Amino acid sequence: MTDQKPAASGTVLSCMPVAVMAVVAAVDVVAGPGVGLLPLVSLGPAFSGLVGGWRRTAVIGVVALILCVGLGVYDGLFEERRGFVAIGSVAGVTGAGVAAAVMRGRREAELASVRSIAEVAQRVLLRPVPLTAGPLQAAVSYTSAVAEARIGGDLYEVVASPHGIRVIVGDVQGKGLAAVETAAVVLGAFREAAHDEPDLAGLGERLERSVSRELEGEKFVTAILAEIGTDHDAVFLNYGHPAPMLIRVGGSADFPQPPSYALPLGLGAHGGGDPKPYRVGFAPGEQLLLYTDGVTEARDHSGRFYPLAERAHLLKDGDAHLALEALREDVVQHAAGPLHDDAAMLLLRYHGHGEGKSAPTG
Repeated sequence: MTDQKPAASGTVLSCMPVAVMAVVAAVDVVAGPGVGLLPLVSLGPAFSGLVGGWRRTAVIGVVALILCVGLGVYDGLFEERRGFVAIGSVAGVTGAGVAAAVMRGRREAELASVRSIAEVAQRVLLRPVPLTAGPLQAAVSYTSAVAEARIGGDLYEVVASPHGIRVIVGDVQGKGLAAVETAAVVLGAFREAAHDEPDLAGLGERLERSVSRELEGEKFVTAILAEIGTDHDAVFLNYGHPAPMLIRVGGSADFPQPPSYALPLGLGAHGGGDPKPYRVGFAPGEQLLLYTDGVTEARDHSGRFYPLAERAHLLKDGDAHLALEALREDVVQHAAGPLHDDAAMLLLRYHGHGEGKSAPTG
């Protein structure tokens, strides 16, 4: 339905110039020259300049001029000044419409170029996660709160390191280009440290130092780090981020909480202690969903938050990507409109394949 509405609106706007000129001509013929509607023929090229290209606007303008001359002769207006004034009005509006269409075309070309650059930035910043990593199958979903935007302040990454499969999902405070820049810093530091640091605590310390160097004032990044090996468990490190959702084989959903929440990344200088890693069982057949608060804080018309725990059954599809897409669509439907915050979700399924094999390092 959302695709049909813009298409119908575009058709109406496209037909409006011709329709307006037809109505003006009909009223002028019926009512006679005394009404003085002839200059309104210029509405045709005026509307065309707003929605059409410059060539179409010029054609509509020529048609409007021909129509204006015809009606002027029919009404006998060229015996006085009114007929020439109407022609001048149509010609002037046509010229302005053509100029507006040319300027709009240039802006649209510039916007298309900017969007293509944004798409390249997206591929560099938020690279597609691997379909499989060791014993895991992965799928990701990202919904930006900014219209037409493809990236924002949420971040995610999956790295197959010599120390296990390491994952991050985070949420940068704020929006816009500043948030994207901070997300790039966090992801760059994570991708490097994930291969180098032998334990998750050391990885977290590296991230804290990198973020603290870049951020100013009270800005911060909430994040959760996870490490999945071959011991049928997952180790988490939580920096003020929503707890992950672990879906057991029977379909029940748990939200493993850390022994204590640490301050978000970038606020380590304010004290609060180092985060403590905690271990949770994660066996074949189970699913792990890491997400940002744009998911759980999506509100419906009554102000009710999205009930993620009640929607765990939406992830039962055999295809991880289809399952995650079903959950994303349910979040958007719950919000009944654009989300007020970026929403990222990373789904990991423990399928058991690849156990006992060395993890790839690429």
